[in-house]
Amino acid sequence: MSEERRARVARKTKETDITIDFKIDGSGNCQVNSGIGFFDHMLDAFTRHGLFDMTAEIRGDLQVDCHHTIEDTGIVLGNAIKKACGSKKSMKRYGSCILPMDETLVLVAVDLCNRPYLSFEADFPTEKIGYMDTEMIKEFFYAISYSAAMNLHIKVLTPGNSHHMCEAIFKAFAKALDEATTIDPRIADTMTTKGSI
Repeated sequence: MSEERRARVARKTKETDITIDFKIDGSGNCQVNSGIGFFDHMLDAFTRHGLFDMTAEIRGDLQVDCHHTIEDTGIVLGNAIKKACGSKKSMKRYGSCILPMDETLVLVAVDLCNRPYLSFEADFPTEKIGYMDTEMIKEFFYAISYSAAMNLHIKVLTPGNSHHMCEAIFKAFAKALDEATTIDPRIADTMTTKGSI
């Protein structure tokens, strides 16, 4: 890899203070502490299964609830992904994964097309997983899809335990993004008929 595909993005508001260092061509190293244990577990799963490297300093108004912290992390991570992708030269652009986790089966598909869109189909049987509201899973991926300007489709094909559903989503997203960001030497420029993505 001649060009290091990594980005450091910071965002500070009255509600959150977040800095993420994200590297596409990593080894699965994750250092994160958001104050929300299950969310940290999911970010670690995403990093490890996508073979990315990520360091995230996340501080939010958890005395209110987990909403601002999780949503704003999605915004910052999405921006870091977009920045790390650079020109997308020789990048596959598309990636998908159907991933099982015990009784649960999840499909995730990604298109790094500079057009934001999220399709999300998942009904969680519980309102919380640990201290994380399950409704925030959609909000997190919405924030990523729009700040990274990607098409992102997430569909739980076979539902089950909330923990399994969420973990399968994060892992499948990691695998799909890893495929989409893979450099293919057969692609001379960007993967598009338009001339640019």
